[in-house]
Amino acid sequence: MTGGFRSAILLAVAAVLAPGLALAQQPWQKLQMPTAAQVAARWKAPPAAYGPEPYYGLNGNMSVAAMDRDLDTMRSLGFRAVTAQAGRGMPYPYLSDAYFKYFHTFVDQAKKRGMKVWIVDDIGYPSGFAGGKFTTLKPELRMQALEAVERIPVAGGATVDRAVSPETVSAGAVSSDGRTEPIPIENDKIDWSAPSGNWTVIIVNHEFRTSPTRSDTNPTGKKDDSQSLEDYLNPAATRQFIAFTHAQYKRTMGKEFGQTIMGFRGDEPDYSIRGLPWTNAFFDRFKQIKGYDVRPYLAGFFVPNMSEEEQRVRADYWDVFSQMFSAGYFQVLGDWCAANHLEYQVHLNHEEAELQLAHSEGGFFRAMRGVQVPGIDTIWHQIWTDTISDFPRLASSEAHVYGKPRAFTESFAAYRPPPDVKQARYILNEEFVRGVNLIEVMYFPSTAAGPRPLRSFMGQPGFADLMHYTQRMSYLMAMGRPAASVALFLPTSSLWMNDVAANRDFVSTERLLSEHQIDFDIVSEDALARDLTLDKGRFTTLSGNSYRTVILPGEDLLSQQALSRLRAFARAGGRVLFLGKTPSLIVGRTVRDARPATPTDFSWAAVETSAQLSATPTPGQYPPAASPAPQDAPAAIVDAVDRAIPLRGVTLNTPDTALRYMHRRLKDASVYLFFNESALPISHQAALNARGTRAQVWDPETGAIKPLPSARSRQSIEITLALQPYQTRVVVVR
Repeated sequence: MTGGFRSAILLAVAAVLAPGLALAQQPWQKLQMPTAAQVAARWKAPPAAYGPEPYYGLNGNMSVAAMDRDLDTMRSLGFRAVTAQAGRGMPYPYLSDAYFKYFHTFVDQAKKRGMKVWIVDDIGYPSGFAGGKFTTLKPELRMQALEAVERIPVAGGATVDRAVSPETVSAGAVSSDGRTEPIPIENDKIDWSAPSGNWTVIIVNHEFRTSPTRSDTNPTGKKDDSQSLEDYLNPAATRQFIAFTHAQYKRTMGKEFGQTIMGFRGDEPDYSIRGLPWTNAFFDRFKQIKGYDVRPYLAGFFVPNMSEEEQRVRADYWDVFSQMFSAGYFQVLGDWCAANHLEYQVHLNHEEAELQLAHSEGGFFRAMRGVQVPGIDTIWHQIWTDTISDFPRLASSEAHVYGKPRAFTESFAAYRPPPDVKQARYILNEEFVRGVNLIEVMYFPSTAAGPRPLRSFMGQPGFADLMHYTQRMSYLMAMGRPAASVALFLPTSSLWMNDVAANRDFVSTERLLSEHQIDFDIVSEDALARDLTLDKGRFTTLSGNSYRTVILPGEDLLSQQALSRLRAFARAGGRVLFLGKTPSLIVGRTVRDARPATPTDFSWAAVETSAQLSATPTPGQYPPAASPAPQDAPAAIVDAVDRAIPLRGVTLNTPDTALRYMHRRLKDASVYLFFNESALPISHQAALNARGTRAQVWDPETGAIKPLPSARSRQSIEITLALQPYQTRVVVVR
């Protein structure tokens, strides 16, 4: 089978199999494999669908004249699309018939200017409270949680005989020396006699409890719990959210779906709550998935020092939670958008802090599986010249693994200090070189009260040039398919066990690969166990790139299914490398009953345990004017990685931890994006593992394409790569 024919088949399969892509009709909604000449023809002025777009608040008593003024200003700044959110002080109540007519007017004004529109799916964040309608109209579909509502001291030999609330779901006793006992609940009563020792009886109830919401329909203007989010784990609640919001946009402006209206934009759905995420169907679903009843263990989740068994059961709890969150919320929204010729784009919370994300959303990749445009945000100080910021690869990796052409970012909100144009360019380049290719810029407020100067860096000289640069980069990096041949495992199941070391080692390995010019995707356990196609020593994605190396850093848990597939991959010629340690537990159906790993479980893989990955420095510890210091990775670790990746995409004549790159393939060309992450100029002879014979520099600043002197060797094309501080360069080998 030829490479081109194989790619065509994979792209066709991706269009059929990837959730939310089956009905995609527009070019921007599907993977494309154009020639370099076809891309070059649109390089100077790419289609509006590729952004960038400002996040625009429809605040105040907006007239058509004010809409026109704002849209014209956006176009003058280089924007060809806009993400619009209903805001405070609008002339019509949110989600009323008059509001939808009002929003339709805005869409019509954007359409006249050839601009595309993304609709923010709520009037604030996190998504899913429908402007307060769940609290006022559908309280039974509000978010729920489990909480320890009462703790009763009990001495040995004493009896607790009392009624409990109808909301009580579990009761248990914990002794001062760490013993636990479940307490049966019968007819809303508990009757339990304490064995010897000192005990605490813990009563666990389900309660309606919400993550705080920031709503422009909240009279106080505060972020609080007065407007509850929906029950994300309940598909019926999400369908009700759609009925309140998405379906009403369809009723009034559905003809623009997939045309002027690109799709819906979600924001930070998560469980930032006390207690455990819960829904009425949770216990039944848990038993279906895990085969046992979790209720006898719940009380033990609310004590400071859980037993080993309780920690394992809690990991099973997070596993089921993540599956239900994915199916009950993200998949429902993604499917609805796909059925209506739209895309759903959303980012989560804590993408830069996976240990937190594993408990607030369950897992990045599982949440994003049903989403057409996965995203991240950088709204504080996650990306700056003094930070280490590889987390944008989460969004691009999700896109690459599951055959999605784009990954987006919400950037620049709440930065302290706020970026200027130069710093904004740096932040965007950090994201581009990690695969993000759809840019949303925060924030463009309305001028309903009259014209006023642009705020922050949007009003600075050079901003429009930066947006033209961004549009060209976004378009180019969405064309073709990714080319990474290395997969880095994200140990989410270990994070459910609060494995801080696994999280640290994962982040350190991200940085190690980036600093050694290794293009990679991050993959989940689901991908290794099921979703990637395994054939002849390769794991192939729905985008068509194949991994020949899989690296697993410091995880404590690994599923038997993933282990078996990795073994088959290695025996067929693929390379598997365990760094720092090998897993101690192999998980079957449950983490509770996981078996101890043995040395023979990994005898077929490369294992480097003689050295430990160095910890990633704390963000912000370097002076803002400097670049982050390189990671001092042990030589044994670096050597092990080199052995696991014998064929490198880019090879430099001298090491350079400041150079980052991303590689994509067009039908007849390879595209390399290089970025000098340091405050110093760099220069190298670079060998690019590309088939072509002609090297070119594509300048996103001007759209110009110029030849680049090069020399062809047996397996690569050699160029001189000289970059000024914080400079990017796009090299295309044709």
